[in-house]
Amino acid sequence: MNTVEFPGLGITLDVNPIAFSIFSKPIYWYGIFISLAFIAAIYLALKQCDNFGISQDDILDMSLFAGPIGIVGARLYYVIFSWDNYSDDFLEIFKIWNGGLAIYGGIIAGVITAYIFAKVRKIKPLKLFDFAIIYIPLAQGIGRWGNFFNQEAFGNNTSLPWGMTSESVRNYLSTLTLQGINVDPLKPVHPTFFYEFILDICIFFILLSHRKNKKADGEVFLLYLALYGLGRFFIEGLRTDSLMLGSIRISQLLSVLLFILATILIIVIRFRASKLSFSDVEIGKSEYGSILQTVLEEEAHQKDSHIIESEALDSEDGDMVLNKTEAIDDIKKETEGKG
Repeated sequence: MNTVEFPGLGITLDVNPIAFSIFSKPIYWYGIFISLAFIAAIYLALKQCDNFGISQDDILDMSLFAGPIGIVGARLYYVIFSWDNYSDDFLEIFKIWNGGLAIYGGIIAGVITAYIFAKVRKIKPLKLFDFAIIYIPLAQGIGRWGNFFNQEAFGNNTSLPWGMTSESVRNYLSTLTLQGINVDPLKPVHPTFFYEFILDICIFFILLSHRKNKKADGEVFLLYLALYGLGRFFIEGLRTDSLMLGSIRISQLLSVLLFILATILIIVIRFRASKLSFSDVEIGKSEYGSILQTVLEEEAHQKDSHIIESEALDSEDGDMVLNKTEAIDDIKKETEGKG
């Protein structure tokens, strides 16, 4: 049991990482929130997939692969960059209910799995990515509350009114002071898990709105990478439990790289989409080509109609002139006969 305090807000909460037990087996809130995140994402995807030309069977089948593989990827990513915590006890690697899932590892594993799945099922990968990626930040946001119950993923000291503290926070900060890191165990810290919850939910709604107006396949997926990369870069800078490669925060480095790369690619594909014209489309080979072909056929039909009408008028005029000429000749002949 942890007593979590928000001194600036006058709030005190008793937080137990264990939700309940089944046959003396503890069920952790961390696992419950991960499960809820997965269920919510799948449920909403199934509700919308038919509207985007993706079958429910494909969504369910992909989830059966991408979900578990994503969790394995998230765990491996975390273990690799914090190997010292597991090198003496390999069994600790499998205890994910104690926390220790890195979202970037999950995203990498999930994207690779989804790409292979799309190729096997003959679905356009970027089309699938654009549809599915929207539900990832929603799942991330829900999952972050597992960090709260485990009292992890918090930041350094802050004097802001929503600063948080607990026995777990104080114990962890005390270990950092022994390593010479300048933190105060007695002062509140940034609740960075909550910052990311807000970030993730905002991204979810932005992507949901943008999906209706995208210019090209892949744009929604890239927008997620850019927005999450930008937000995570700043949030990661506040954390005290970052995965490190020497003196570099791994997630912060990856965040800035993803932001730059995704932003450049978005600009490129939007520029190409804006340059698309009728002359760039092979007639009859695409939706735009079909429209263009119809327009051209109508114009040709109208032109033919005008030609036919003109010829008809010319023909009528010619007949009238011919008739008048014949009438004049007849009159002349009659006159000459009388004379």
